[in-house]
Amino acid sequence: MQKMSVTAKVKVCVSDKDKALLDKTMYAYRIACNWVAKYIFRTHNLEINSLNKILYLTLRSKYNLKSQMAQSVIKTVIARYKSILETQGEWIKPEFRKPQYDLVWNRDYDLREDYFSVNTLERRVKLPYVSKGMTKYFNKEEYKFGTAKLVNKRGKYFLHISVNFLVEESKLSDIRNVVGIDRGINFVVATYDSNNKSGFVSGKEIKQKRAKYSKTRKELQKRGTASARRRLKAIGNKENRWMQDVNHCVSKALVENSPKHTLFVLEDLTGIRKATERVRLRHRYVSVSWSFYDLEQKLIYKAKKSQCTVIKVDPRYTSQCCPKCGHTEKANRDKKLHLFTCNECGYKSNDDRIGAMNLYNMGISYLKEAVVPNTVVA
Repeated sequence: MQKMSVTAKVKVCVSDKDKALLDKTMYAYRIACNWVAKYIFRTHNLEINSLNKILYLTLRSKYNLKSQMAQSVIKTVIARYKSILETQGEWIKPEFRKPQYDLVWNRDYDLREDYFSVNTLERRVKLPYVSKGMTKYFNKEEYKFGTAKLVNKRGKYFLHISVNFLVEESKLSDIRNVVGIDRGINFVVATYDSNNKSGFVSGKEIKQKRAKYSKTRKELQKRGTASARRRLKAIGNKENRWMQDVNHCVSKALVENSPKHTLFVLEDLTGIRKATERVRLRHRYVSVSWSFYDLEQKLIYKAKKSQCTVIKVDPRYTSQCCPKCGHTEKANRDKKLHLFTCNECGYKSNDDRIGAMNLYNMGISYLKEAVVPNTVVA
């Protein structure tokens, strides 16, 4: 069994009286985070025990935080610094600009089927919430609530709860199906599986819609007014939500249309941004900003829930190698026509489908090299 977690998002219903309490608490929490962030930036100290000894009493007295709130502030800032160091590789001071409040289960907050209770600077309050989709998570034998984050978005309050559960771990010896997945722009995904079936998800509508967003952004940037900047921010958030929903639907369909114990084979696109930055300027926006990583992460998560496995392989020559005879040549592929024609054996097909077929073959090789009994036969 392996541990997994999902973030459940709950809309909290808040009266005007309780709103004042929450806003006051979230403001104190945010400015306390910024104060701790400044201290850590000066000292480069990320040891929680050391920071507790130095900062705890000040957090309690200066910002009127309760005991668990003070602890949570330090942990929140440490986690943000560790994330920055992992992704950026250097010390960059984070800024906590949006109202937030990190909560510890059974200490800062409690969630029941009929109410949500949370600590504030003054007292604990009980609040109703929209319970749609939450019923299954109250099965305590299967699901465990973890830390949560209370956020304020445009005057509305949302609780993001980490819910932990166990799923059966997929083993390579259980694999009964392999799916090669080629990600691209003309086709969001092209697939090829153990039943010799191919599948395509067109990227045409996505390209057109993103082109409209890009055009609107350019027009607003030229205006440069305050209202234009507000509109820029709004459409940026809207585009991100829409693109994430597209990736959610695509990854969900890939998993649901495949049986359990499927091996999904993806190209390892680490460093793809640097490669795409070498394309022509007029094509760069589409190539550089395409959300390959988000789709990959959603597929990995959903595959685990369905007892499937995802591996990433070397992407070199996957669109130039003939999946039938193995002949590899750059001239095999006509990028303008999106056509692959092997100059050795004459095999023809869509170039994205060829990529998926080669990834499928690499998945078969991966299983054979792992010396797995009852492995899938190509």
